[in-house]
Amino acid sequence: MSEQNAYLRPDVLARITKLGLRAQRVVEGTISGLHKSPMHGLSVEFADYRQYTAGDDLKRLDWRVYARTNRHFIKEFEEETNLRATLVLDASASMKYGRGAMTKFDYAATLCASMAHMLIKQGDAVGLAVFDQQQRELLRPSGTGSQLAKIVHTLETTQPDRETDVGSVLKELAHRLNRRGLLMIVSDLLCDLDLFYHGLGRLQHQGHEIIVFQVLDRDEIELPFQDTVLFKDLEGDEQLFAEPWAFRKAYQEAMGEFIGEVQRRCRFCGIDHVLLHSDDDLSLALSHYLHRRQRIAGIGRGGRMSSLTGGGGGGGGAATPSVPARASTDTEADA
Repeated sequence: MSEQNAYLRPDVLARITKLGLRAQRVVEGTISGLHKSPMHGLSVEFADYRQYTAGDDLKRLDWRVYARTNRHFIKEFEEETNLRATLVLDASASMKYGRGAMTKFDYAATLCASMAHMLIKQGDAVGLAVFDQQQRELLRPSGTGSQLAKIVHTLETTQPDRETDVGSVLKELAHRLNRRGLLMIVSDLLCDLDLFYHGLGRLQHQGHEIIVFQVLDRDEIELPFQDTVLFKDLEGDEQLFAEPWAFRKAYQEAMGEFIGEVQRRCRFCGIDHVLLHSDDDLSLALSHYLHRRQRIAGIGRGGRMSSLTGGGGGGGGAATPSVPARASTDTEADA
């Protein structure tokens, strides 16, 4: 397909495609690829020996071992396989926010299109799940040539709307994704975090590897407004006039605690958490992440999200802080 699409940016694709993305846990599949499979077959990488049994292929006998031990052993190899990745994109109303060149949704959709392009280029299967308070679209993982076009079309035709319920969506995905693989969740995470953590735990229990890309606008972190501002809840009907300078410090501390809590929970459980601002250079941000992921490949991972109950434990930190309200802003001059 043509790459003149707004969500397929050549500068991003040029930086990340050559880097690639490997699974850090075992995946399942049968197509030759970059990733380790739990299934044993014929491949180039030796795994183990097992004793010969009637019916085994004699070509796989190790005659050198036989010469030393006078016993028949079969060589087993790890089957290299394709990764089955699913991009899970938040299309709730809060993702519409953005005063810069891109809204959070535009930025997140560009990220999804870029990662899908990279994965298909390296021979893997990729799918897309779009959600708000429920799952809206599900393209099951595929590595066919037409899959990228389907993903981009879905991104182009999606309009952010309604409230966020990431936890329920992850629970539904846990039921529908029967084979373990890689899930990349792209969201602002302005949601019920306890339900979100529970959903992550279910997916980890099923053996999925997870990456969380948290996309926020700098306004949501810094609250830079000077004049009286009308805050509007993008996922509800509430409105509030306020003077941000009066509570900016407390707000920034709450946002810092909120982001830090998500980072600590994910890190403890071996889940990659990547914080992105919607005005960041996406090509640089993704290439830095992929480089870092390559460097830490093979390092021991943490526990599972399900091992954290209540407010914390094992590095989880204090109880989950209140999440600042989802809001758009209309600045009004002081009277």
